[in-house]
Amino acid sequence: MNIVQALVLGIVQGATEFVPISSSGHLVLVPWLLNWPEPGLAFDTIVHWGTLVAVLAFFWRDFAALARAWARSLMERNPSGRASGRSLDQTEAKLAWLIIVGTLPAALIGYLWQDFFESLFSSPSRVATLLLVTGAFLAVSERLGKRQRSLDDLNWLDSVLIGLAQSLAIAPGISRSGATIAMGLLRGVKREAAARFSFLLATPIIFGAGLLQLLKLFQSGAVGAQLLPLVIGFLAAAISGYLCIKFLLAYLQRGRLYVFAIYCWLAGIASLTIFLMRG
Repeated sequence: MNIVQALVLGIVQGATEFVPISSSGHLVLVPWLLNWPEPGLAFDTIVHWGTLVAVLAFFWRDFAALARAWARSLMERNPSGRASGRSLDQTEAKLAWLIIVGTLPAALIGYLWQDFFESLFSSPSRVATLLLVTGAFLAVSERLGKRQRSLDDLNWLDSVLIGLAQSLAIAPGISRSGATIAMGLLRGVKREAAARFSFLLATPIIFGAGLLQLLKLFQSGAVGAQLLPLVIGFLAAAISGYLCIKFLLAYLQRGRLYVFAIYCWLAGIASLTIFLMRG
């Protein structure tokens, strides 16, 4: 992979990680459509770390408050987040625990079926098909979601179900943000609140997956050869990711998910058509 390819794919990653159209799917389809070499799982994970930096930079105040409330809930042995004798911020403590619980399904499923999910990265036709599935998720959730509940109203069942939705997105073509936002809407959560929880929930799983793949990269001894493209892709993903978080949160205050569903359908159909034409 050269520097230009790393830059383009880094921007693609950042632009599609938070907008619900599947970043990992685009990292498979864009190189395939342009006849570029496959970026590999290490590059995919490192640019995901770029978007992790974007989340941390955008929500750093939220994470600081969540960490303080979570630590206090531990000291007070109060994981439910209910107020005790001291001024525990029950909403932030509860949200921190919900993020932890919601992370567990993807961590477990990703660990147990790692080889299966990795095999999907070499199948553009499957990725394109899964984009169609993402479009269906978005359209159905937009049509059926009640959108009445706020972030404060999330409960443990919400966390588990949204976490299960996130686990589906280990497969390239299933949008992580799309699956989690869609599940949030189906649980009656407002669009912007569902998106905010989706972004916060992404942090642990992206960090864990990135750490695992980074260790594999160092063990392979290929770090030196890939270092510059990785750095460029990382920075491009971080900058574009930050801008896309800002865009999507503003958009979801009034906008609907149908536009992203239509994009996924068009991209999936176009990719499948090209796949069949190439034979």
